[in-house]
Amino acid sequence: MAKRKAEEPPKGAAPWMNTFADLMNLLLCFFVLLFSMSTVDAQKFELIAASFSQTFSVFSAGTTSIGEGALIANGISQLTELDNYMNSVGQTAENNPMEEQVDDLQSEIEAEGLKQSEALAEKVEEALNENQLNHEVDMQVTAQYVQLTMKGSLLFASGSAELREEALPVLDKVGVILERYAAGTIEIEGHTDNVPISTSRFASNNELSSARAISVFNYLLSVTNLDPAHIKNAGRGEYVPIADNATEEGRQKNRRVEIRIYNEISSQN
Repeated sequence: MAKRKAEEPPKGAAPWMNTFADLMNLLLCFFVLLFSMSTVDAQKFELIAASFSQTFSVFSAGTTSIGEGALIANGISQLTELDNYMNSVGQTAENNPMEEQVDDLQSEIEAEGLKQSEALAEKVEEALNENQLNHEVDMQVTAQYVQLTMKGSLLFASGSAELREEALPVLDKVGVILERYAAGTIEIEGHTDNVPISTSRFASNNELSSARAISVFNYLLSVTNLDPAHIKNAGRGEYVPIADNATEEGRQKNRRVEIRIYNEISSQN
């Protein structure tokens, strides 16, 4: 019986390569479709491209790396220029026009925020004077908000989160001020001193401060038409003191409730 001649392998590419090529074409079409559906801000892209080009030299020259030529081609010889390259990157970043624009924009936002807060503070201060709340409520101003601070001893008994009867008229007047001038976000924070607490109701100062913030929150909602969706409440415990806890006077200052009225710019963030 004659031996069969061995079959020669098929000419051309292996069959699996055809399938792989089809898959790659499909993926390419898919990503081209995604890119065509997306929108690109040309101005922002140019700023980003210019920033990367000046800092890392990756857009304008294509293959530029550290020193001359491709990094892989020159290999270890380019490592000698690494220190100079890192120094130049830092110097370029400092003079980056994009970063300067961002800094300028941030400064403008802060200046406008402070302007809004100061205008709001003038109205709130006038209302505090009219309602004779100067001794019960302290006011501070930042570029983000106007803050009203009330002593914990005015609002609560020691270790309690129930509002005192004598505190309710003060909160009524504060509620009117908030209704009149708080156009954005309101934040209520409870604070304590660092004396440990452990009762049947509160296991820590964190729980006590949170309960006090919620008590003020609930009462203000009951006597005003404020939108609860715009009011935050939180307990900060003993972790944000404003005075020295080593003295009784300092501990009294730290036991407080803060109400922050955010300006329009900060409320949008």
